[in-house]
Parts: sequence; C-alpha cells; structure tokens
Amino acid sequence: MFGYGSLFVAACMTLIAASVGAVLHYAAQMTEVEASLIALALLFALITLEVSAARRRDRADFSDRFEGLARAATDIAREVGELRHRIIAIEMAPAPDTRATTDPLAKEIAALAELIEDVAHSVAVHDAMLASRAYGAPAPAVPAESMEPPPPPRSAPAANGPFGGKTDQDIKALVSDAIESGRIELYLQPVVTLPQRKVRFYEALSRMRLVGDTMIDAARFIPVARAVGLLPRIDERLVHNCVQIVRRLAAKNREIGLFLNIAPETLVDRETFGEILGYLDANRALAPSLMLELPQRAYRALGAAEQTSLSLLAERGFRFSLDRIEDFRIDARGLAERGVRFLKVPAELLLNSEQQDASHIHPADLSDLLGRYGIDLVADHIESENVVVDLLDFEVRYGQGFLFAQPRPVRAEVLYGDRVPSEIPAANTPARAARSA
Repeated sequence: MFGYGSLFVAACMTLIAASVGAVLHYAAQMTEVEASLIALALLFALITLEVSAARRRDRADFSDRFEGLARAATDIAREVGELRHRIIAIEMAPAPDTRATTDPLAKEIAALAELIEDVAHSVAVHDAMLASRAYGAPAPAVPAESMEPPPPPRSAPAANGPFGGKTDQDIKALVSDAIESGRIELYLQPVVTLPQRKVRFYEALSRMRLVGDTMIDAARFIPVARAVGLLPRIDERLVHNCVQIVRRLAAKNREIGLFLNIAPETLVDRETFGEILGYLDANRALAPSLMLELPQRAYRALGAAEQTSLSLLAERGFRFSLDRIEDFRIDARGLAERGVRFLKVPAELLLNSEQQDASHIHPADLSDLLGRYGIDLVADHIESENVVVDLLDFEVRYGQGFLFAQPRPVRAEVLYGDRVPSEIPAANTPARAARSA
C-alpha cells in the first residue's frame, strides 16, 4: 500500500508536469496537444526516477538488515559453541571438593589395580608357558598386536614362550642380536576405505625371527623387550624401516600412509629419541604419510617428558593415532590440538549397546564429533561382512581387519632394494598377497 509520503510525491510530480505544460502553452505559444504530451512525458520521467530511487533505497535497507542478521547469527553460533565447550569442561572436570574427597580413594584403587595387573600377568605367564609346549600350533584368529601386552614382572627373569628359563641377561643378548641382525621384521596390514574397500593406509606390525626361523609375534617378545629395556632400540630400527617403506610407497602413490606403533619408553629415552627425531626431521617431507600410534591407555598415562617429545614431532608435521580404544570419554578438541588425527576403535566396541548406554556420547555421533576437529575414525578388528554393513550406519570412513587382509611380511628388497616394491600387500588382491608371502 502507498503511504502518505508516496501520495504527496505523486501529487508534486503531477503539479510539476502540469505547470511545465501550462508554461509551454501560454509562454511558448504551443498548442494544447503538444504541451499536454510534453507534460505527460515529463510526468513519466519523474515517475521512473522516483521508482528507481525507491528500489535503491529498498535494496540498501534489505542489505543492512541481512548483514545485521548474519552478524547476529555468527554471534549466536559463537556463543553456543563457547557454551558447549564450557558444559563439556564442567562435565569432565570434577568439583574441587569432590576431587579432594575422591583422591584418597583413587590412590587406593590405583594400588589395587597394580595388584590385579600383577595377578593377571602371572596368569598370562602360565598360559604362555602352556602355549609354548604347542608352539607350532596355527596362529590365533585375532592378531596378537591388537591386544594390550601384559606388563612385565617387576622382578625375576621373564619366562614366557621361547624365553622360558632364560635370565634377563640372556634375553637381552638374544633380543639385541635379533635387532642387530635385522631379524625384527615388519608385517603390513591394509586399512581400507568404507564401503569402497580401497587401500588407503597400512599398519606396520612387528615380528621377531629367531635363529631357527621361528617367528615370534609382538605380544610375546615386546613384554620381555620392555623388561630388559630394549624397546627404544627396536622402535629406532622400526622407524628407519618404516621411513624406507613410506618413501617407496610415496613414489608409487602419495595418498598411501603408514601407521607405526611407538612405545612410551622410546619417548623418554633421550639418546634414542634424539636419533629418531633427527632422522624424522631429515625426512619431514614424508610426515603426512607416517602416523605414530599409541594405545589410548598409554596416551592417557603420558607424563610431561613424553608430551614434550610428541610436541617436538608435531612441530615437524608428524601426526598421531590412538588405537585400542576402551571407552568414549574423548576430548576431541584436546586430541586435535596435540596432533592426533586418527582414532582406531574396535568394531565390537562401536556396536556394543551396553557400551553405548555407559558412554557420554553415542557411537553413532562419534564420527561427526571427531570430524569437526579433523580426526578420522577407523574401525578395526573387522572379521565379518555383517559388521561392515552395521558400521555403515555409524559413518565410519576406514576399516581394518582380517576380513580385508591378514598382515603380510615386507620382503627384504622393499627395505633395501632399488626398485619400487610390488610386494606390499593390498586388500582383496590374491596375486599380490601371494607374491609377498
């Protein structure tokens, strides 16, 4: 509807046009028809100018309003984000008085946990001794490296598997000889995209070969190596070998990456970590393709020295991954700020309804939460097609497990030869897997 202002403007334009027509008729001696036509033309011209000016004013007004709405929406989104972070911080951080009350109980629980770990280790030692009598039996269905290795005994020589009856000195000499002789071998298991199942990463798994060509998986030699203090030396050798593999993979496909487990002991060994850091610094161009991996429990227990070592690696562009996830009490923002870019969650844990009820975040929302902070979710221990179908509802981007491929050894020429390796296994590629066996 027209307002009074518009009616006044229209009346003024009509009066101006009529006045011009009258002046032309009486002063310029024009006929009434000519003066009327000129007056009408002038009126139309004035109307056109007014309409154009009104549209410009409307556009400017609407533009100002939209800018105001956009600024208001941005402010609201920022305030909602800050409020969400504050709520998460409040939920995760106990009140000071509660912490003071529960600290003594937490210390007692930690002491009980250590005793339980000792008992569990003793049971594991007995199981390993029984298993060593049938050492030639087939490998278990679940990869040994997917389980948390039991802590070594605090005293007495290790006595599990082929190391039974040997002293710490003998074990240290045996493992040292395997390290120096290059008998700590690498196996690769692919990590594939879902649902396409295209190989996107590999995980490097370690095995130790004894003199008689007996292969020992990591779950059996890592605890004894930890007990005699040789894990940093093993990690140093594995880092060198993995860099060689990544370099050759990059020559063939720059999108392929490699996961490598690193022990917390290595991060605090000043001499060995210095060597590793210098070597990785010299190969920082490969940083986007090499992810250093830690178990969730070990990552939570890292001290200031270990965190400093991880920061030095992050400054050089290397990224981290957490595996063996046990619960979903995850601070995605904090992990992203420390350079964590991957979380490997067992498929059974994602699909476990009991775990979903006990978690503060539903597993179906985990991928979206991690994605906001640039962290990718990997489902591992996948062994059946039904699991893959169920995982698609959780928007899981990557999968790993025996369903896609078993770990395959890396041949010597891959590490030391001059040609690009074709033996590195790929999921669902029987010919290539056979060449690498």
